[in-house]
Amino acid sequence: MTESATEIAARVEAFVRDIVAPFEKDPRRDDHNCPTEEVIADLRVLARKADVMTPHIRADDSHLTHRETAQVLIASGLSPLGPLACNTAAPDEGNIYLLGKVGSEDLKRRFLDPLVAGTARSAFFMSEPWEDGGSGSDPSMMQTTCKPDGNHWVVNGRKCWITGAAQAQIGIVMAKAEQGACMFLVDLPNPAIRIVHQPKTIDNSLPGGHCTVDIENLRIPADQMLGEPGEGFKYAQVRLAPARLTHCMRWLGACIRCNEIATDYANRRRAFGKHLIDHEGVGFMLADNLIDLQQARLMIDWTADALDRGERAGRESSMTKVAVSEALMRVADRCVQVMGGTGVSDATIVEQVFREIRAFRIYDGPSEVHRWSLAKGIKRHWEKSQGV
Repeated sequence: MTESATEIAARVEAFVRDIVAPFEKDPRRDDHNCPTEEVIADLRVLARKADVMTPHIRADDSHLTHRETAQVLIASGLSPLGPLACNTAAPDEGNIYLLGKVGSEDLKRRFLDPLVAGTARSAFFMSEPWEDGGSGSDPSMMQTTCKPDGNHWVVNGRKCWITGAAQAQIGIVMAKAEQGACMFLVDLPNPAIRIVHQPKTIDNSLPGGHCTVDIENLRIPADQMLGEPGEGFKYAQVRLAPARLTHCMRWLGACIRCNEIATDYANRRRAFGKHLIDHEGVGFMLADNLIDLQQARLMIDWTADALDRGERAGRESSMTKVAVSEALMRVADRCVQVMGGTGVSDATIVEQVFREIRAFRIYDGPSEVHRWSLAKGIKRHWEKSQGV
């Protein structure tokens, strides 16, 4: 771990704790209880002033290592608003990583530079409504089509759970051609991409909602395709393992903060003649939190190290996504329990993080899909060992 990365993480942590956290009480919220554009703009002005805007990208546009990124993103996650303020939030962080790896110089200039600067936000159009038989955790079920038309491609379909679509300026759209899956970059808003529904969901840390959109005769210049026709799933894999891991990083930061809040409460609150911390039932819950938080940190570091060695780390990231999301759910749940009525109120961020962690267990594949994938690997390994 370099000294520079440690110093960046320390600056991000100080910024989130001292500057961002007070904004958690800011009343400027939309009808989905998400922070408004005005709040985000204010936070980003402060982030630039503190030199913590997009802190995982160096001045020369190179990316921190995955292990270094973990330090920084855990620090940014100490508040639900931290990733938005520092430009480390999903889906932008994952889209920045993808474009930095596979985008042409022209596409980087047009689409990546505004994302890194924090002057634009993005959406990733992949999931589709189950009612249409569309893709979710199984991307092979994709129904959205793209067909060549001169020097353009024409895309038609329907997408859902598109995070941030209502406020994004850049979109990455996945569709299927005769050659296979394709991935395109588009400017937003676009009249051919129409938001038809923005559901109220259990989580509200990400502005722009999780929209359902109709895509009708969307014309995209051919030079805005990433790679060649049929390479969309390959590029999705470039993004997938790191994106699973960065979710774990941010929410680990949130649960570290929740545990601090619950610990402070337990050491101040008295009941039945002594402080809550002195009741074994409470003390043991906080002890279990420390165990789960440390195990989560080590799993993240293990997978980050595999990525830094140049491995695909699909198996490691699946294991880490399951282990960390479920461990953090336990941590958040215990924090609520320790704090009683205060834990289920909006007096602290604990209640929000508890809700957000529940959604996180579904982001980038639910635990069951990852366990199924791991089980298939176990079977393949056994068959190979037996010469089957």
